[in-house]
Amino acid sequence: MRFKTLKQLQRRKPYEVRLCNLPEVVTIDSYAKEKAYRINELVYEVHGEIVEWYGFTLATKSEPRIITDIGLPRNEENLQQHTSIAPEMIARYQETLPGHLVINGWIHSHGDLEFRRFSETDNENNITVLEFAYTSIKKQIAKKEVKIKQWSFLVENEYSDEDFRSGNACLITDVPITSARLFETVYGGFCFCLVIGNDGWHEQQIYYKKRGILTGESFVDKKEAELKIVDSGRKLSNAEISALEKKVRENIHPVTAPPPERLERM
Repeated sequence: MRFKTLKQLQRRKPYEVRLCNLPEVVTIDSYAKEKAYRINELVYEVHGEIVEWYGFTLATKSEPRIITDIGLPRNEENLQQHTSIAPEMIARYQETLPGHLVINGWIHSHGDLEFRRFSETDNENNITVLEFAYTSIKKQIAKKEVKIKQWSFLVENEYSDEDFRSGNACLITDVPITSARLFETVYGGFCFCLVIGNDGWHEQQIYYKKRGILTGESFVDKKEAELKIVDSGRKLSNAEISALEKKVRENIHPVTAPPPERLERM
């Protein structure tokens, strides 16, 4: 008796037709990058201490792959080593934006910390923002075959209750058929995640979510990504800096004594 190899026993992967690709790099307008680092400076100038803050990366609905601006919402808490994001707050902030803008990610600062990468808490926030951004910028990225182990092909008005119970899936048509293949639409979305520091360093990741419309199968993935800077010619004006200073004063609130449970998470 000859046993099949593991390779022979493996099921053939469902056939997939790629319709479009999700971004591989984080693309940001130089205006938005300048604004992010200006917020960093203003936090210290206004509050006299260096704390983590966060904002949202914004894009137009017509081109969600390019960060064109930075939005600074009211931060729920700002600590020297920790910041957190709640889904309800993201939704509230999206409602304040003009109709042509969407949130395509988030950005936060580690100030002058030597921890120049994403923390575990950051990773939790990354998922939170991804789940929100996905609903706004998802698009069809593929058609993927749904493997049906046992079809039951039936003809309209010509099948019995017993026929209907047979098979793992029924396909009822107006004429007899003997074979079929089923493809579902796969939607995909992404979230840009950036962390910056006071001396100009930055790290960025892209989080992805893909979901089959029929099976409901959902996949989340992430990758380290390069930062690509584009120049639209837009510059941060003195009036905008003054308005930004006001937002920093109103929306960022340093917490000097975090609760014990927060200290345990940091």
